[in-house]
Amino acid sequence: MRTDDFLEVVHELVAFVRVAEAGSFSAAARRHGLTPSAVSRQVARLERTLGVALLRRTTRQLHLTDAGREVLERGRALVAAAQATLRVAEGHVDAPRGLVRLSAPKAFARHVLHAPLLSFLSAYPEVDLHLLVEDRPVDALREGVDLVVRMTDDPPPGMAARALMPVRQWVLASPGYLASCARPVHRPEDLALHSCLPLGEQAGDSRWRFTRCADGGPADGDGGGLDTAVDVTVSGRYAVNHSEMRLAAIEAGLGVGCVPDFVARDALQAGRVVRLLPGWRVASHYQGTAYLLFPASRHMPPKLRALIDHLVAELAPRRGVRS
Repeated sequence: MRTDDFLEVVHELVAFVRVAEAGSFSAAARRHGLTPSAVSRQVARLERTLGVALLRRTTRQLHLTDAGREVLERGRALVAAAQATLRVAEGHVDAPRGLVRLSAPKAFARHVLHAPLLSFLSAYPEVDLHLLVEDRPVDALREGVDLVVRMTDDPPPGMAARALMPVRQWVLASPGYLASCARPVHRPEDLALHSCLPLGEQAGDSRWRFTRCADGGPADGDGGGLDTAVDVTVSGRYAVNHSEMRLAAIEAGLGVGCVPDFVARDALQAGRVVRLLPGWRVASHYQGTAYLLFPASRHMPPKLRALIDHLVAELAPRRGVRS
């Protein structure tokens, strides 16, 4: 049987089940807003397709043939399965439920996402969450991930994106380290004379590029524009590619280092570190805007919409807006 024949059989089979359960073409037609002749033609087409008679028609009532009883049994099961499928779909349309897979960089997941994700799970008890903590780029489509957090200034084409918050690298040192150094840090070039903490992942990590805000203001915002660029080659005793360990080394007085703002915020507020060069921005792959990326679709499952909206609302204060 061809696919088109199968689809036609399914359509006509539903009409046959309606007639058999209602006891007549007229009753079936009234229940489903059709004419008796239209229902009769559907059943006749089903009989021609199957090559057997399903009903014996008399002037007063219908009788099922042996074949008709068997077809009715299986037809009822098919209709019941279709109705159950629709109920499942309606459940996913009406309320968030099911599994969501989310990928995020390690430090961002721990310092920014963890608390909002816990509150999301509390608010949506029928949604399960699989958090994949990875610093490598994750291909959402190829790896079967629903949502990806990525730091970028240019979201990739072909993906929908929702901005979560800006991410900047801060240049930091401890008060003790600065007190022990005779040379202050007023310009990026001054770092060449200080002990610094590069990532140490590749040779270029010891070459720090700075860009200055055109209006002379702090480099945390998205406005103002950037103009002057300065490259500085730094050196130091300790290279470490873990942001929290790098912050601990800075607090311990080992030198000047760059740390994401969301990792360093508490230490800065507590006075354990001092921010240097606030009017300059450090070039880094780990900054820009933190975006939620997901495959573009006209029909987004409620579970994804709920999580996206929750994270955007929870992180609104970090963007300087009201949720």
